[in-house]
Order: sequence, then structure tokens, then C-alpha cells
Amino acid sequence: MARIEIRGLRSAYDKADVLHDISLTVEEGRITCLLGSNGAGKSTLIRGILGLTQPHSGQILLDGEDITRLPTHKIISRGIAAIPEGRKMFPKLTVTENLRLGAYQVGDERTIRARMDSVFEAFPRLAERRDQLAGTMSGGEQAMVSIGRGLMGAPKILLIDEPSLGLSPLYVKENFRIIEGIRDQGITVFLVEQNVRQTLAIADYGYVLSGGKLVGEGTAEALQNDSAVHAAYFG
Repeated sequence: MARIEIRGLRSAYDKADVLHDISLTVEEGRITCLLGSNGAGKSTLIRGILGLTQPHSGQILLDGEDITRLPTHKIISRGIAAIPEGRKMFPKLTVTENLRLGAYQVGDERTIRARMDSVFEAFPRLAERRDQLAGTMSGGEQAMVSIGRGLMGAPKILLIDEPSLGLSPLYVKENFRIIEGIRDQGITVFLVEQNVRQTLAIADYGYVLSGGKLVGEGTAEALQNDSAVHAAYFG
């Protein structure tokens, strides 16, 4: 079943087209990736799904419902959580305080505590540093805070934008292992990345974006040997 379906999406800033007639699906229970180099339009597509950038034309469906013109808070309430590029978090708040913000729509304290226990189980390092200010942590630890905050909303779908950005190889490998584990818990993942090797190692299906256009799609295995992937990255 398609959790997210995008049909003929076109987005532009002022008069400059950024996305051209994008159509793709994110299937339930899978990691679907969107590969592309810097400036390909990946983040614009994420913003479109979240209602932060209104498209000029096309449709975005969530579980068959048209959400193209819905405000962001209503889209989030339907079970989507986003892990933004650059590990956006609140540096002057503690780890625990950052995580609680991910459950801002939850009114029951027992539910919040249970979800936080689950996050700490997945990220033992965060449990050890629960009272530490997030801004004093390493980039890899901040990435864990960002992912953990997204999980606090108990999402059905997790949008992850450039999780490897600015991280050491060790933390990149660990983060991708965690993302694979999230999929194994039954959460649908839409992973937007430019790290081809790591992404295709865990993805089920993928799309290749270049110059605002989709230039290839297929299983992760097929994309590893696809000339479109090599052309999009290396010319």
C-alpha cells in the first residue's frame, strides 16, 4: 500500500522551477530513498510533503487522502514526523526536554514516559546524557536527539532529510543502522540523501533526482548499477 503518493508535482521559487512533474510513491513498511546531489531539489520535495512549500501544480496523497493544501500541523497530526537536515534541535534545552517536544500533541504523561523509555532503549547514549544540554553534544549525538524526537510522536511515516550530513563515518554507519531498525519496527521511512552507498545498502526502493527531475527509479539493488545514478552524481 502506498502511504505517500505524489502525482505530477511542480514547485518553483519566484519564476525558477525547482521540481518538474515529480511522481513517486512511498510504500508502507519500506525504506524508500530519494537520491540526488546538492541542489537537485530534494529538500524542496520534503517541504512540499510537509506543507511548508505550496506546489504550483500536482497532488500529494497520504493514505489516499489529498493533503496538498493542508496546513503543516494537520499533516503532522496524520502520522508524519520529519527529521530535518542539519539536526535541528534546541541547543539550550536538555536531551530530555528536546525529546518531550516531539510529543507535544500527546496529553498523557504515562504515554510520554513510555515513549521516552523506548527512545532511551534505542539510544543508550542519550539515556546516559539525558540531563545534558543538547548544544554541548557531538554532531552524532545531536543526530540521535533529532531522530529520537521524531520517534516521540509515534509516527506512521518518518521523513529523514540528509541524516549523514556533517557526521563522521562512524556516526553515519550507526545512524543508518538505526534507520534500518526503525523500518524493522514497521515504520515507513522516506529517506532523502546524497550518500549513495550507505543509502542503497538499507533501502528497499529508490528514486534518483537530478536538476529537479526524476531520472531513474528501481530497487536498491538495481540502482546500484544504474547509469542514471552515476550520471546524476558524476555527469
